[in-house]
Amino acid sequence: MTQPNTPKNTKKNKDAGREERMKAALKANMAKRKAQASARKKAAEQDKEQD
Repeated sequence: MTQPNTPKNTKKNKDAGREERMKAALKANMAKRKAQASARKKAAEQDKEQD
């Protein structure tokens, strides 16, 4: 019995989807870290002003 030549979710296709998800997650994580760093910097500046 031969299998038909239909495109299935091959490892290459799965990896491409995974890469896209990982890239999006990394971008979101970097944005979150940047916002956190900015908030810490702002809070530190306000603390210096109060002293």
